[in-house]
Amino acid sequence: MTEHTKTDGLPGMDSPGLPQVLERARPRNERMNAGKVECNACPVLCQISEGRAGACDRYANQAGVLVRLDPVVVLRKALDAPSPALVPFAGRPVDEADPVPDEEAGPGAAAAPPWNGDLLHSQEVFVTGVGSSTTYPDYKPAPFIVGSQVDGVDMVTVVTEGIFSYCSFKVKIDTDRFLGSEQANVRCKGEVVGHVTTAEYGSQMLSLGGVHHLTGGTKKEGRITAEMMQQLGNKQAVEFTIDGGSQLVIQAGKAPIVNGVAEQRMRVGCGSAAIGIFARQFYGHADEVVVVDDHITGVLTEHQAGRCLDMAASGIQMRGRKSTPGRYFQVANPGTGWGGTDIADPLSIIEGWDPEVARPGLRLLMTSTTGEHASWYVLNEQLQPVESPMPEEVRRIVDRIGENCEPSLASVLFLGGAGGSLRAGVTENPVLLTRSIKNALVNVTCGGAPAYVWPGGGITVMADVLRMPDNSFGTVPTPAIVAPIEFSMRRDDYVALGGHAAQVRSLRDVLAHGAWHNDGAPQSLQWQVLPPSNPWPLGRPPLLG
Repeated sequence: MTEHTKTDGLPGMDSPGLPQVLERARPRNERMNAGKVECNACPVLCQISEGRAGACDRYANQAGVLVRLDPVVVLRKALDAPSPALVPFAGRPVDEADPVPDEEAGPGAAAAPPWNGDLLHSQEVFVTGVGSSTTYPDYKPAPFIVGSQVDGVDMVTVVTEGIFSYCSFKVKIDTDRFLGSEQANVRCKGEVVGHVTTAEYGSQMLSLGGVHHLTGGTKKEGRITAEMMQQLGNKQAVEFTIDGGSQLVIQAGKAPIVNGVAEQRMRVGCGSAAIGIFARQFYGHADEVVVVDDHITGVLTEHQAGRCLDMAASGIQMRGRKSTPGRYFQVANPGTGWGGTDIADPLSIIEGWDPEVARPGLRLLMTSTTGEHASWYVLNEQLQPVESPMPEEVRRIVDRIGENCEPSLASVLFLGGAGGSLRAGVTENPVLLTRSIKNALVNVTCGGAPAYVWPGGGITVMADVLRMPDNSFGTVPTPAIVAPIEFSMRRDDYVALGGHAAQVRSLRDVLAHGAWHNDGAPQSLQWQVLPPSNPWPLGRPPLLG
């Protein structure tokens, strides 16, 4: 084997206590230089020279010892100090560890005090898989199998990082803008990394990553896909282009940027829904209202809401395909204009007016589903709509439409199949783990964040990256994504599913000495506060119900 070509130097490697030590140097064969360490955290098996990092930038050779460069994230329940602090334990017993002063914790970071060893408060501490390392191949037990007691119940949490080839991100983009046709390719740095999928109510959806892009294409496609997924999962901004569609900048929890413009509003509903919601408010102030929408454009006087209000017909004649009364499909092509259509002039979707019904002076409001676009017209003697100043009463209703539109955001959900040998790190009989999860005996979390487990076979989990700790995701050059995962259950249930009961260690021992394969070397921990929106991983029924 040859040394991996990515061998970045490690500034500050002489800082004591920070790295997580994983293995002593063990040359695997005679051809390998004795000064190198072989990393077995993934199938690449990098042979790393002293002072160099492996291909994933997560492991390095420090004085002949394989070290993990990232700390293990440990969660506490809400504390007065909300910011994380880096706390090196340097092998000391955990009840002797002191909080790091603010100046050592980094700029702007408030030191969150670590657990002081008080067993009465041990249920307030949760070891996550972020930074826990992997033990690939997982015929070995997971790095951390933590025993604790919660409300008098003996618990076990199996903590590891999974190497996920079968994984993707589902991205929800709150906008009416046309981003691209369904099934259109999504590109990052020119490479196809996903596709546009089914639009949902008020949102466009993307599926990004996945095994076919990671491993089924060229090396460049796989590398860029992995980089994109790592950045997106770690809440960083990523640029995309959609074939035949828009340019996007997506960042979890931030407004999406479409063609260079940050989105502001998510629509209150389709055109028909907006008519129904605001019909009573329009009544008496407008004789006709058209809410322009790419999917379902609403017309008030024809709509059931207008009929229930006994509104007189306006004689308006709409383009598009009429569905049920007052609801029109395909009034225009998809685009970035009014209501997600390609129009800039709303009158272009009106074919004309029935002279037997329409009348001069008729008042017409045309608005988009977000209220972002709105115009007021009055019919002249030739039954032509003439744009006029919008009455204040009508303006207030349009503003209310905008008020009812939630802020436009991009939501990023990690979707991964926890298969392969990851399960062997939990139990000798993986099917029992799967059955226990489906029987609600095991709580699955990702970095302490709640994970939805899909029904059906296997362990397919989905988690909101905003609820996970920062920098939860890494990569390996196979290529694949590295993500945290934890399995919490009663100790009796863990024994029953064939778990590695001999490797269960107390929380005190884990925090003092780190992963079982550290050989007693110091462990680097980073204490963070559980986000208030997240339930406590060890406190949800049915685990303690």
